[in-house]
Amino acid sequence: MLVVIALGGNAILQRNQPLEAHLQRENIRTAAESIANVAKNHQVVLTHGNGPQVGLLALMNQAYKEVSPYPLDALGAQTQGMIGFMFEQELRNFMPGRKVCTVSTQTIVSTDDPAFEHPDKFVGPVYTREEAEIISDANPDWAIKADGNYYRRVVPSPQPKEILELPCLKHIISSGDITVICGGGGGIPVTRDADNKLLGVEAVVDKDRASALLAEGLGADGLVLLTDVPAVETDYGQPGSKKIRSATPDAFEKFPFAAGSMGPKVESVCRFVRAGGSFGAIGALDQASEIMTRDSGTFVEMSEAGICYY
Repeated sequence: MLVVIALGGNAILQRNQPLEAHLQRENIRTAAESIANVAKNHQVVLTHGNGPQVGLLALMNQAYKEVSPYPLDALGAQTQGMIGFMFEQELRNFMPGRKVCTVSTQTIVSTDDPAFEHPDKFVGPVYTREEAEIISDANPDWAIKADGNYYRRVVPSPQPKEILELPCLKHIISSGDITVICGGGGGIPVTRDADNKLLGVEAVVDKDRASALLAEGLGADGLVLLTDVPAVETDYGQPGSKKIRSATPDAFEKFPFAAGSMGPKVESVCRFVRAGGSFGAIGALDQASEIMTRDSGTFVEMSEAGICYY
């Protein structure tokens, strides 16, 4: 089975952890072990988030005044290389003799996307209210919003239109025995100008939406979005909330999910299934193998069951 697995930012850096390289390495090692267990029985295309890392690089940009700050597309490319290299090493350590390949990936977006007027994609570390006020004063062109009990920078997150490297990725996975790491951070956001020349865009593409587009383009059997909860809940954190075991896209989308977190995940799995994918699933990183055997997670598929709960 060909499955696209998208790892949330928690797979690389836990909330409130300092942005230290050795902590990212430790978290990636844990994530790689989980992915390797799935790759024993399935062909895996792995994508991942980059929010904390791209935000950190942006802060480093601001600290060095000798050159102009690098744009977000360039920072996204840097994080693809850094995170991809760490994942590839750890996957190779858990799968000796197996083929693993990291591919830098660009995602076409439209500069007319309304997201540029309403940024909502969290990047970088979390701040207290006091820290957020200081950061905001120092960076007046940044938008900072509440993220739970903390605050984070938000940037535009336009809809992905095309995965530029899709033909190359199809060629690679046609071998049937290569684990591919690609689409990091949703892909480097780019657009085409009037002369059809590629240009970078100051934005961050949502990795779940890009992963759904990638899975659809590859003709994958399944799309699995791994995060820090074992299943999607109807009213997360509230009394009476119920964990969803399975649902049709229509039933799933009736619930109000947060635009900056669970909303894109729900949108992405529903899109993939409606486009012909066998199933979409959302669940916990440490239960990846259990999700593949349908013993954990929330599944979305075109069935007549409507919605079922745990």
